[in-house]
Amino acid sequence: MPQPLKSGEVLKNRYKIKKIIGQGGMGCIYLADDLRLKGRLCAVKEVDHDRSLSSTLHKQAQEQFKQEATILARLDQPNLPKVSDFFSIGDRDYLVMDFVPGDDLRTLMLKAKHQNKFLKEKEVRLWANQLADALLYLHNQDPPILHRDIKPSNLKLTPSGLLKLVDFGLVKVLAPGEMTITIIQGQGTALYTPLEQYGGDSSHTDVRSDIYSFGATLYHLLTNTPPSDARERFIAPDHLKAPRSINPTISHQMERAILWCMQLHPDERPQNISQIKDYFTGKSKYPDSFSSGREELKDLLEEPVNRALAIISVALTVMGLIAAIIF
Repeated sequence: MPQPLKSGEVLKNRYKIKKIIGQGGMGCIYLADDLRLKGRLCAVKEVDHDRSLSSTLHKQAQEQFKQEATILARLDQPNLPKVSDFFSIGDRDYLVMDFVPGDDLRTLMLKAKHQNKFLKEKEVRLWANQLADALLYLHNQDPPILHRDIKPSNLKLTPSGLLKLVDFGLVKVLAPGEMTITIIQGQGTALYTPLEQYGGDSSHTDVRSDIYSFGATLYHLLTNTPPSDARERFIAPDHLKAPRSINPTISHQMERAILWCMQLHPDERPQNISQIKDYFTGKSKYPDSFSSGREELKDLLEEPVNRALAIISVALTVMGLIAAIIF
């Protein structure tokens, strides 16, 4: 573990470290003052590459960092923090981003759990929609960009209600036919990580890996219960409890969306984020292999208008039968 920077240290004659706001195995994230732009706070992500790498591989890793940081700096989407600078000092690389104020979703979930409550599905749907917009933007880049570490603690809610997907620590730029070195050699957080992301070879990950993490994140937020590790589920498929068995207020549609995203095999998940968004808005149906007419009927009846129409229809049918018997 590298020695963290101290409060008051200045990087690149511009970024004055205030305190650590995040920490991982490969470095820290610091809150810093931008001395060039008075009053601006920024988040400085530190990357200290694996010390066991040979000098050649270390150089390649730093070159990869520069290439990917250049791409990240070009991104401009409301649900992503703006990357404004990147540089290297010795063996360490630094990525400078806008500081995002507010609580992360893990904190909000834990507050609800402490009160013996669940987060409201209506709120979680709004957040899920914003997260989907961020992923759609990343996945539609050329080449596509994977986040690979989606989880409640990497989703911050600003005071204005805007969701931000933070921490690009495990970002991967997909380059077909090339062996890609990620900015940080890692696997993501186990609870939210699909099977294909384990191991040193990251060549088998694609946009469906982020989709798994998307579903696992919704699972945790709505149930206050950590999702089962994908490796445990591979050995014992029934290890993952159905969300509604934990929180009965979750709609059937939301439950099936979560379980669809969390399928162990990538081919059985939504193939892109648009597919899951279309399912939520009713533009596409749940896959035939996972659904039944009875489940679709439940979805329809969960909508208040449809439920009211169904009740009226049944009432009119019963009244018609009574009238036929009497007259």
